[in-house]
Amino acid sequence: MEKFNRYFLNTIKYHYADFQGRASRSEFWYFFLFYILLAFAMELLDALVINPLLGVQSGHGFKGGVLSAIYGLILFIPYLAIGVRRLHDIGKSGWWMLVGLVPFLGALVLIYFMVQPSRDVRHTY
Repeated sequence: MEKFNRYFLNTIKYHYADFQGRASRSEFWYFFLFYILLAFAMELLDALVINPLLGVQSGHGFKGGVLSAIYGLILFIPYLAIGVRRLHDIGKSGWWMLVGLVPFLGALVLIYFMVQPSRDVRHTY
């Protein structure tokens, strides 16, 4: 619970749209872990509770819903911000986050960047 508070809730509370500075590898990956776990929980709640209450037919598998959409919209900016700060920590410009728009290859490049160790960088972004 301490890691959840430290890396997820505090990031949202104190660095919601903070694109300046740096984020350590552990800060980024713990945030990402809790982001994914909560997204899965939202999908599950949507599929099992919210969608049936609203009369939405989900078909085969999870298709998301209102709760998942709200969750995604609320955490879109903090996810981008922590990604940019992580890129700053390895000496890259935050604009490298745009490489994630390239299907498949972009995600691989971003994963490679995000697992790199911190670098001692002395310039501003």
